[in-house]
Amino acid sequence: MWCTFYRFQICFVLICLLVVLVLVSNIHLVEHLNPRRGLEPEWIEVHGDAAYSLSPGKRRQYCDYRPQFLSKSEYEEQKSLLKLLEWPRPPHDKTEFMKSTDAAHSHFVILKSQSSFKVGDILEVLVRMHDYEGNPKHYGGDYLQAKIHSPLLKAGAVGKVLDHHNGFYSVYFALLWPGRVTVSVILVHPSEGIHVLQRLREDRPDRVYFKSLFRTVNVSETAICNVCLPKKQPLCNYTDLKTGEPWFCYKPDKMSCSSRVNHAKGGYIKNLLTFHDNMFFQSGVNIKVPILANGPDTVTVHPWKVKEKTPLERSRFVPSGYYYRDQWMSMRSILWQFDKPSDITDCLQGKVVHMFGDSTIRQWFEYLTDVVPDLKLFDLGSPKNVGPYLSVDVDHNIMIKFRCHGPPIRFSTVSSNELRYIANELDGIAGGKNTVVAITIWSHFSTFPVEVYIRRLQNVRAALLRLQERSPDTAVIIRSANVQELGPEVSLFNSDWYSLQLDTVMRSMFTGLHVNIVDAWDMSLAHYLPHALHPDRIIVKNQINEFLSFVCPN
Repeated sequence: MWCTFYRFQICFVLICLLVVLVLVSNIHLVEHLNPRRGLEPEWIEVHGDAAYSLSPGKRRQYCDYRPQFLSKSEYEEQKSLLKLLEWPRPPHDKTEFMKSTDAAHSHFVILKSQSSFKVGDILEVLVRMHDYEGNPKHYGGDYLQAKIHSPLLKAGAVGKVLDHHNGFYSVYFALLWPGRVTVSVILVHPSEGIHVLQRLREDRPDRVYFKSLFRTVNVSETAICNVCLPKKQPLCNYTDLKTGEPWFCYKPDKMSCSSRVNHAKGGYIKNLLTFHDNMFFQSGVNIKVPILANGPDTVTVHPWKVKEKTPLERSRFVPSGYYYRDQWMSMRSILWQFDKPSDITDCLQGKVVHMFGDSTIRQWFEYLTDVVPDLKLFDLGSPKNVGPYLSVDVDHNIMIKFRCHGPPIRFSTVSSNELRYIANELDGIAGGKNTVVAITIWSHFSTFPVEVYIRRLQNVRAALLRLQERSPDTAVIIRSANVQELGPEVSLFNSDWYSLQLDTVMRSMFTGLHVNIVDAWDMSLAHYLPHALHPDRIIVKNQINEFLSFVCPN
């Protein structure tokens, strides 16, 4: 009997030891290993002219974003999106500055400028590019932005640019209002500068870095963090277990990975470019400089007669909308003007509005809280400009929330407990006819390979589909990217070209879904005010008008 008892006792002790070993092993896995088997962070360091060894059309694999770790459909979608984003490259990896595109030597011509134009017609402009020696360019790839505007009417609309890959570009404008209309074309970046931006995006995703504070009772330490880190020292793995979104920090010397208390932007790496490459990023020379007309730059547009047919409905050159007397006029849907606070209150009465994203959608939260007097900001003790934020109108049963998206996020300091991924937050929303979801996600992904952004949107889209499956009446609105002021340094981190690429991905991935898009891109580009990352209040007001028109279409 005693022998049997001791045998049971020994077995019990062995089982306890086994349980402890399994627990310790699991803790180690959570702190140090990627939850996806076989995924280990890698890094590609390329400096100076060595980066030019990358042959045109070939892409380096970045970090954990490898095709074998995507489902077949995810991989095919990623491949299709990367194909969609392909941009013409210069014929040579290295081009002399004097052979690069010069806006001052280039010009545009309004075709058939002497014709009689009326509202509904399509205006065509031909742009011819030259280099600094006055020689015509014979390849494309320059990034142009174009618009028509009538300053006295505070009217404006963007044009569609077509690259002919031979130094010529066509720009098409839908003429949407009567009066004197002026054409404006600017060179955002020459093709040679775009080539540098492409290389930076693939080879130096570390040019913006992040940090986290780790703290115990008596010790604190700051560590570098990013989507991917070189394996020069032990890593803490904060990859989200549900979405698989990767995030790593270097492990502190004297603390565990669980002692992380916050997340913050670390800074920007300087001196990224050689002297030669820097020549392609000069304010007033080749960053957002105007291209002048060779001939007239204006046309007179006559009113459209109701009995006449207009080709606008069939034209692919019609923008999403235009400004007239400082009001955005949508070409896609009915747009109401919510000029009075009571109009906004009537629309949002009984609703909960969830806003997720970066500081550009935080502008919406701030605008509504400021304009509607009954909306009161609740003090949640959140850091300024970071959030989360909450505004409530008790009398009309309105609640508006803002929360920033998960890393990478270049905010000052965010508590690690407040780092939430949009997809996970969406899974926690019940939804319904009185629920509104507004999302924007773009600016903080501009320094990373596009695969990182595609993966994030795949997670967000899947969560939105789950939300709409359980609550089809939930209103979902996505705010697009917008143009901004650019200088030599900002161009390397947040160029409009980077934003355009991300915006193209977003629009493609959400096509066909039951979501509405507020076209902040066209709204910022078509307006007469200077470009800004955070657009002026009048532009935000027009964005809110379209947002609320989607929420309350009737």
